[in-house]
Amino acid sequence: MATMAGDAPSRRALIAGLAALPVAGTAAAAAAERRERRSKKRKPARAKVQHVDVAIIGAGVFGAWTAWHLVRAGKTVRLFDAYGAGHARASSGGESRVLRMGYGADTLYSEMARDSLPLWKALSDSASAPIFHNMGVLWFAPQGDAHSAQSLAWLQANRIGHEQGDVRWLQDKYRQIQFFQGEAGLLETEGGALIAARGVQEVIADAGVAVERVVMPAPLLLKRTKRHTLPDEGTADHLVYACGPWLAEIFPQQLMHKIVATRQEVYHFGAPQGDTRFAPPELPVWADFNNGRIVYGIPDLEGAGFKIAFDTHGPVIDPDTMERTLTPAGIAEARAYLARRFPGLANAPLIGGRVCQYENSANGDYLIDRFPGQDRVWLVGGGSGHGFKNGPAVGRRVAAYIMDASLAIEPRFSFSSKGTMAARTVF
Repeated sequence: MATMAGDAPSRRALIAGLAALPVAGTAAAAAAERRERRSKKRKPARAKVQHVDVAIIGAGVFGAWTAWHLVRAGKTVRLFDAYGAGHARASSGGESRVLRMGYGADTLYSEMARDSLPLWKALSDSASAPIFHNMGVLWFAPQGDAHSAQSLAWLQANRIGHEQGDVRWLQDKYRQIQFFQGEAGLLETEGGALIAARGVQEVIADAGVAVERVVMPAPLLLKRTKRHTLPDEGTADHLVYACGPWLAEIFPQQLMHKIVATRQEVYHFGAPQGDTRFAPPELPVWADFNNGRIVYGIPDLEGAGFKIAFDTHGPVIDPDTMERTLTPAGIAEARAYLARRFPGLANAPLIGGRVCQYENSANGDYLIDRFPGQDRVWLVGGGSGHGFKNGPAVGRRVAAYIMDASLAIEPRFSFSSKGTMAARTVF
């Protein structure tokens, strides 16, 4: 049957209409998907694991090793972190950390480092790439320095491998470093460097725990069940808040001015091609105890370049919003130090760097204690720039407290010991 010219749709309109059909269907499907997502946001998905023995908030080195020890003890664990394991804003992130045992007269930290070393070694041996690099740790300071003498005494008493000597010994052994008359050195031969972010991720993988990217609120205890609620309606008997510089943000009334995050910078310089003097095994980790402060560094490890940092507390920062850009003044200070102590790197290019943070506690010691008034909520933090190496020992201690409520809290790590903020230099 013929159609009137005025009634017939044009070919172009027909094609356009047919082409629009799938688009309309796709748009409808997308709208339905958006409604479903909004519905899910309003109604959180039911937890896959309804209940665990322990929920850990913070997948840094303290949280990771706490999870590892608890899993080994047969406990069920969930691990949460707002940004993931070993992320760029974490105190446990970045390329490398120092593992040394000399702490002067502070034998508590020396013992924790000694006890942590075999666990780091075992993890490194089983990992696809090394976590611990046994290159030694060299200290140099004025002859008769009390910290060096006390560290030496502890190493000798505990039969930890070491070497020592005067400035002539230093000059003969490390010609790439400029030493000065009246200095002496101490080499911890069993120490070295740890790979940071990858190390944390490896601990978590070895524990067999998945990191859930969740922003965790302050604890909420269900009075009827005596269990703590989790964001997805799961529950846990115990909560461990091991979230470093975010501890004071979650518990401002209890921890403001007791745990404070400060800005730090590290710099990586590149040696010339073929110059192996600034890489292991020719150079160990090193620390300069002179002029009332510590300057330390790690030789070119895994291609990251020669690392140098100044162990002084910078300005207080917010770890979420801080811009992580190196300052010209900091770079200039690092170059001036290289020219004085490592003249072979005086003109080396800056090939990398990192702006990170210390999470300082008021007394310079870790915080490992129950939340005031709550027996099964734990606060773990205050690494103060030296916590990474002791992660295994801290995790073991936290796990032991959870499994045995009668264990006494170390007074130096107690909540009550954290008064007003005071700077303390550590390495």
